[in-house]
Amino acid sequence: MAIVDVTIIPIGTDSPSVSHYVADIHRVLEKYGNKIKYQLTPMSTLIEGELPVLFEVIQAIHEVPFEAGVQRVATNIRIDDRRDKASSLEGKLASVNKRLDEKSVTENEK
Repeated sequence: MAIVDVTIIPIGTDSPSVSHYVADIHRVLEKYGNKIKYQLTPMSTLIEGELPVLFEVIQAIHEVPFEAGVQRVATNIRIDDRRDKASSLEGKLASVNKRLDEKSVTENEK
């Protein structure tokens, strides 16, 4: 499983607001709900799944602004593809939270 951080940026729109594009992108993501997990963040979307499927999803969501009439789209992608052990959105957060809890216990013992 890989995790992708993706941001779709429509360029040359009439308004600085992009929330309606984000909503349309998430409607596309819902169609892949049986193959991926996804999470909206304030600045991007995180997608988890098998890498070939993620590339298919990225292509589909990259097209969304074009389908709405935008003439230029920039898509930023970061891929975390760990192959030595299983990785997930929840697992990565749990690992950091565990470390935070360990530090809190250590500080309270001082």
